Amino acid sequence: MEAGDVQARLAALCLRRRRQARVRMLKRIALLASSAAATGVLVAGLVFAGSPDRLADGERIAGIDVGGLSVAEARRLLKLREAASASRPLVVKAGDRSYRVRPGDVGLRIDWRAAVEEARQQADGFGPLRGFRRMLISLFGVEVTPTARVDRGALSATLDRMARTVDVPHRDASLRLRGLEPRIVPGRPGRVLDRRRAGEAIVAALASLDRQPLVLPLRVDPVRVSARALLPVARRVRRALSAPVVLALGPASYRVSPSRLARLLDLPAGGERALRIGGTQADAFFRALDKKVSRPSRDAQFRVLPGGKVEVVPHVDGRVLDVPRTASALLAAALSPRRRVAEMVVVAKPPALTTERARAMGIKELVGSYTTTYGGVPNRIHNVQLVSDLIDNTLIPPGKTFSFNQTTGARTPEKGFLSAPVIVNGELQTALGGGVCQVSTTVFNAAYEAGLKITERTNHALYISHYPQGRDATVDYPGLDLKFVNDTGRWLLLRAFVSASTLTVNLYGTDPGRKVVSEVSPLRVTGPPPLVEIKDPTLPKGEKVVVEPGSPSLATSVHRRVYTREGKLLYDDVWYSSYRGEKRIVRVGTKPKPKAKPRPRAEVEGAPAGARRGSGV
Repeated sequence: MEAGDVQARLAALCLRRRRQARVRMLKRIALLASSAAATGVLVAGLVFAGSPDRLADGERIAGIDVGGLSVAEARRLLKLREAASASRPLVVKAGDRSYRVRPGDVGLRIDWRAAVEEARQQADGFGPLRGFRRMLISLFGVEVTPTARVDRGALSATLDRMARTVDVPHRDASLRLRGLEPRIVPGRPGRVLDRRRAGEAIVAALASLDRQPLVLPLRVDPVRVSARALLPVARRVRRALSAPVVLALGPASYRVSPSRLARLLDLPAGGERALRIGGTQADAFFRALDKKVSRPSRDAQFRVLPGGKVEVVPHVDGRVLDVPRTASALLAAALSPRRRVAEMVVVAKPPALTTERARAMGIKELVGSYTTTYGGVPNRIHNVQLVSDLIDNTLIPPGKTFSFNQTTGARTPEKGFLSAPVIVNGELQTALGGGVCQVSTTVFNAAYEAGLKITERTNHALYISHYPQGRDATVDYPGLDLKFVNDTGRWLLLRAFVSASTLTVNLYGTDPGRKVVSEVSPLRVTGPPPLVEIKDPTLPKGEKVVVEPGSPSLATSVHRRVYTREGKLLYDDVWYSSYRGEKRIVRVGTKPKPKAKPRPRAEVEGAPAGARRGSGV
């Protein structure tokens, strides 16, 4: 190697070593600077750390400076400020109106404890870290907003009170008629209180204890239906009122003039855009039209044939006007440029009892029958005929109980009942509905002869000879009732036939093939007639006159056995009847007997009385 090369290498080596030495020197300087800086920060942190029990300078809660205060002091200060501001209302402006709101109006509750704790935690930490945080807070400051709660109902009521005077709802464009010409009424935008933002602003202002006037946000309530949007509707109205419209149903037709049609139109208003037929005048029009075109339905009927057989008279469907579809057809015809005829739409209305259902009931023959004779005063005959009409054509479903009182209802003057003789508390009196028991007794005997299950029956208080012995049945709404069960498995039809002097009650259905065997015990006397004596001062003492002979109390019983077609005993019933005696009324004399007149005594024997009186000395 040449000498020059060696020297060059040595020079390069020396240069590299000097560079390395400078780098090591710079690293030492940087390390020393970092250590000094860290030491400075540590020292500054220690200087600004302060006491952890006090809040940092520069901290504010709800706009109130709480820096340097302890936690307890900050709470007391905030509560004092809240108490001081509680009596000062917050002035709230909405539009051109002003309102005063106090914290109590909305049930405001501020959580000062949580707010102070949040402020303490923001300036808290270990040693120098706490100091560093507090140094930054003192330089830049910290604002803590407390959590506030309100009574949502009270806040809503406060906003409602403001909205009632502030809100001006929009008005949509609408159509009006001037004669037969449609006119468009332009819409108008409105303004309304922005309730959500207004509520938040009120709560925040009250919670901050700041009583600077607050302007509440309003928003525009835009028009939803403009005048332009109603132009096509106005053209349709002109076409609808341009000529009459004919409503047709088969050969019948009804002409609707433009002036009448104008009253039937429901023009767009209140945000509507559609043209309809409706309103009170349209309702009245279609009610009148319905009376002309509708017809009532008729139930299937049961006709009794000679011999007791029953046939079903088919039902007749009714029809009613389908108002919505007819109104739609009328409007469509009015809007048609050529054919202005609308077909009325009617729908069939089947009756409650159709022919098919009536035939399925199995009412085809006589099951039980009984006839009683009646008479008496005209009012009693009237009541018998009236209550017979009330029970006539009663349908009794299988397994259901027939109730006489439930079928006839209360016996009232409004139903046409009159006063007639009745038995009340064992005495014959006059009361409303006299004669009804004639019908109930006849119904009882018809059910008796049909072999039906009789669940309720009461005999009369007095024995009535023209009723079958022991088989009378009295009723008194709503207490005493007559009830029997349709246990035949098919429907029963009760019919009542009234003549001038007889009443017949028939039960029709499917004959269950029952045999009824009856035994009646003799009518026996159970006690003498109750005696009633009436003192009569016009009769001599000891004399008696019989006014009413009365009758003794009686008793009897009826034993009924019901057998099936196969001879099986189905029912074995005994009905006992006890009748009170009718009063024996006797007038008893209390007049005393007259005394005998005394004979005159002679003072001078043989001398005339006048001579004796005139012979004084």
